Amino acid sequence: MARDHGAVIGWDVGGVNTKAAIVVGAPGSPIAPRAVSVPYEIQREPSALVATLRRLANELGAGGGERHAVTMTAELSQLFRTKREGVRFVLDAFDAAFEGEQIQVYTVNGAFISPEEARRRPLEVAASNWAATAMLVSRFERNAILIDTGTTTTDIIPIEDGCVVAVGRTDPERLVTGELVYTGAVRTPAEALVADVRLPGGTAGVSAEGFALIGDALLWLGRLHETDYAAPTPDGRPAEREFAGERLARFVCADREILDASAIDAIALELAEAQIGRIVAGIDRVRSRRPAIGRAVVTGLGDFVAAEAARRAGLSVVALSDRLGSAARTAPAAAVAWLLADAVAGPPA
Repeated sequence: MARDHGAVIGWDVGGVNTKAAIVVGAPGSPIAPRAVSVPYEIQREPSALVATLRRLANELGAGGGERHAVTMTAELSQLFRTKREGVRFVLDAFDAAFEGEQIQVYTVNGAFISPEEARRRPLEVAASNWAATAMLVSRFERNAILIDTGTTTTDIIPIEDGCVVAVGRTDPERLVTGELVYTGAVRTPAEALVADVRLPGGTAGVSAEGFALIGDALLWLGRLHETDYAAPTPDGRPAEREFAGERLARFVCADREILDASAIDAIALELAEAQIGRIVAGIDRVRSRRPAIGRAVVTGLGDFVAAEAARRAGLSVVALSDRLGSAARTAPAAAVAWLLADAVAGPPA
């Protein structure tokens, strides 16, 4: 019989999005927790983090006394000069938002530690969200590659014999190993993916002015829903297909009076293909070290991108949403909540 150990709220505090999920009682096996997410750029309004945390907890129905499981990537924000400074800022916000409540911070090595200890070991908790998702997936997938494509980045994490066997721990290490690919379904600048595109009359170099994002290409192609464009648009206009097309035209110093829909189609397809190719290259690097793995678990707001890349890399695909439902879109928050709830429950009586 499962024992009720109260509620755990899992957190994934990023530089541009903050996510939370709640698990009530001892889960026993992976379940579909309730989850919420809000776009919030910490660099633009750092003083709002405390209020943002409280608001998301309220949206989840928290009444006080919950345990909090924390993971983060916000320490990479340009607001902070060092990751140590960023980790301290985030943890100070949790102390202020949930005074007197139990807060545990997840490390890249798969352990929960106190905020005080986390302040002393900041590089062990910085960018630890991938480790939480991978640890959860390893509970029910013994051999798989986790591919989590969010708004900004893609994590490619191997799991073998039920163990997370990632080589890298810090972001720089993971960039070296291919386990972190810095492209996501919304925020990647178009010029970060291609140096030129085909236009009527020939191949054109592209601008490097931040005119368009990959989210514009995916929105134009119908692969990304308007409500999933979880970032400010480059021109401040709505995240709608018409304006996405205008941003893509501006990417080659044109406009929609100059380029027709077929030309925009071609630009968007080149961007989408370049992104998938970059993720496939990361998968191939990870698989070169673990060639026996033939299955991928995909998740994140851009799980459709992850799935296509996995298939092209020769992997069979299963969606984490089959287990977590819509909470898979906020997988690290859901995972860290589940992991702490399970740790608190301990082995069955």
